[in-house]
Amino acid sequence: MRFSLPRIGIPVILVFFVIVTSGCTVVNKIRAKNELNETARAYREGHFEDAEQHAKRALYLDPGNKTAPIFIARVIHQQYKPGVDQPDNIQRARDAIAAYQRVLQDDPSKDQTEEAFKAISYLLAATKDDAQLRDWIMKRANDSSQPSEKRAEAYAILAGKDWDCSFKVTELPDVKITSAEPGGSPKVTYKKPSQQKDFDNIQRCVARGLEEAETAIKYDPNNESAWSYKTNLLIERAKIADMNGDATQKTELEKQAQVAGKRAIALAEERRKKEEAEAASSPTP
Repeated sequence: MRFSLPRIGIPVILVFFVIVTSGCTVVNKIRAKNELNETARAYREGHFEDAEQHAKRALYLDPGNKTAPIFIARVIHQQYKPGVDQPDNIQRARDAIAAYQRVLQDDPSKDQTEEAFKAISYLLAATKDDAQLRDWIMKRANDSSQPSEKRAEAYAILAGKDWDCSFKVTELPDVKITSAEPGGSPKVTYKKPSQQKDFDNIQRCVARGLEEAETAIKYDPNNESAWSYKTNLLIERAKIADMNGDATQKTELEKQAQVAGKRAIALAEERRKKEEAEAASSPTP
């Protein structure tokens, strides 16, 4: 006599499969949470390589987890040593940048977006990747989905970098000439750099920087940094006028710098008063 196993209908099999799969998913989510707890523990103890492995394990167990990617980025970031130019250390910075970029690709929270943006900016600056840093900040500056204040911040940062581009040349000893006036008061004059390419570069940086500062002010008229950099960039342009022997233009630019500087000082004072008021209203522990 032949015995046959009872037939199991396809719908029953599918239900069984869904139940089993759902159970595995729940278990993996719990295991992923445990791995993240281990990540936090190892991170606090300074065991960053162990923390990285736990975070990656959590993401493997629960690919949809929103916390694991930012944990991975943070622990890789912590393994980078600022100022150490060894190839393996630079690679750690690049790995951290890539990890933060993956965070941004995965519909992060607002806080995670800001953390990733600032961390990538820091790492690009720390590794002296100026071209990539400018491109990265410009990407936010041109992003119409960003609030006006954030775009203004980005443009102000770019203006600051262009101010630095000029200032580090105009303050060189053979460019900034200080002589004694009758009575002992010093007189400062500026002459063109010995290399024409340096002169061309500071003119380009100042022109671009002023445009960036004005754009920042357009997006946020109360951006203190934008007004400060506008002030300093106008001073740089006055130095260029001095190099060209144009005393009239130099005087006019210095007047414009004074106006912009007063606005920057007023905004700084407003910020100080606001911070003091907030501190006064906060309960004392």
